[in-house]
Amino acid sequence: MAATGPDAVYAALSADDEEVQRPMEIESMCMQCEENGVTRLMCVRIPYYKAVILMSFECPHCGFHNNEIQSGEACQEHGTEIVLKVKEQADLRRQLVKSEYASIEVPEVELVIPAKSQPAEVTTVEGVLERVTSALQSEQDRRRLIDAESATKIDEFCAKLNRLRELEEPWTLKLHDPTGNCFIQNPDPLHVDPRCIVSHYHRDLEETKLLGLADDDATESTDNDDPVAEEWKSYDEVKHEILHFDTDCPNCAAPVKTLMKPTDIPYFDTVIVMATTCDRCGLKTNEVKAGGAFREQGCKIEVTIEEPVDLARDVLKSDTCGLSIPALDLEVGSGALSSRFTTIEGLLNATKEQIEQQSKFFIGDSASSDEKTNLAALFQAFDDIVSLKRKDITIVLDDPAGNSYVQSLTAPLDDNRLVKTFYTRTFEQDDELGINDMKVENYGELDGIQEEDEENEEQIIA
Repeated sequence: MAATGPDAVYAALSADDEEVQRPMEIESMCMQCEENGVTRLMCVRIPYYKAVILMSFECPHCGFHNNEIQSGEACQEHGTEIVLKVKEQADLRRQLVKSEYASIEVPEVELVIPAKSQPAEVTTVEGVLERVTSALQSEQDRRRLIDAESATKIDEFCAKLNRLRELEEPWTLKLHDPTGNCFIQNPDPLHVDPRCIVSHYHRDLEETKLLGLADDDATESTDNDDPVAEEWKSYDEVKHEILHFDTDCPNCAAPVKTLMKPTDIPYFDTVIVMATTCDRCGLKTNEVKAGGAFREQGCKIEVTIEEPVDLARDVLKSDTCGLSIPALDLEVGSGALSSRFTTIEGLLNATKEQIEQQSKFFIGDSASSDEKTNLAALFQAFDDIVSLKRKDITIVLDDPAGNSYVQSLTAPLDDNRLVKTFYTRTFEQDDELGINDMKVENYGELDGIQEEDEENEEQIIA
């Protein structure tokens, strides 16, 4: 029986199944010579992205040809902005998908490609520069005869684009698409892309009109009939802003500004990143706070280090999280390391540095040779773990508040080197977190007891 539904229309790109990948051919009129040409359509699903419709037209009479791409998905709830830092040849080969409503910007050369100036397409990062260069060079011969000065400036600009393609210096590509259907390929989709930032935003009225989702004469609504939508809009706007707070430097007491920004961790939660820099004494601090409340259960995370990719896992360690390495008989309490968002390797290096700083106070000239030898062996063990000379080492993060996180390499599937265990907190753990002292219900009873105690106290005094 033939397959039905969306999957029957949109097939994954494959070189093995020619029958599925055969395009549909439709006779259509050429817009150049008004003769009949052939339009070819193929509906495909791009891996780790969405469904798209590839279209190609060719006229055998005048030779005119054109190709275009349209999204097979509906407009997303929010627009998407992708910022890519291009540093290597692999970045130039990244696949890029954009709709006709997308705009592209390269700040280093002040290049802006506005929306609807180009058709939707599937290309590469290098292909974006090639298309701009080709379009500018197409009329240069005629332009040199009419306006030699403008032709010279265009030649200089094309030379700048060629330098970007040669990667003489890193450059930035910004892709802004109000449809939310843009895409830049991640070379390693199982891990966070270190040079690509994807963010989502709330479309303004002009972009909504551009997509045809609002009437051309529509205006901004000022009523508050939908408080939930208003709350979500304000929260979404805050997530894309860096907030500034005036405070004092903890080292020299000089006035400084603390920067704070909420950010979303995939498959986890929202966290708040804070950073402070003092221009007077040079102190730099950064801290990460959980954006939510204490979880109903504590969480114990065990990650085994076997490959280099394990050292690159993202880690969020909260203030309430303790760390232990059973193979080294090492246990670090929750207060030893401040909250931070780092990697497994960064967490190991921070733990080593913390021990080295503390050892200066309790390991001096009077210390025994055994104490110094044990400490040196511990530092060497940290170096062996980071260099993967010692494998099958397990790092345990125990957070009673449940607000710590270690990146999974196979999310949302199970990771065989990452084990999460949820448990019920003990009375002592709730007491350390201050949960036992929280009273969130039956306030009327508390008020009545307090009034009765005050009356008894007045009678005793009388």
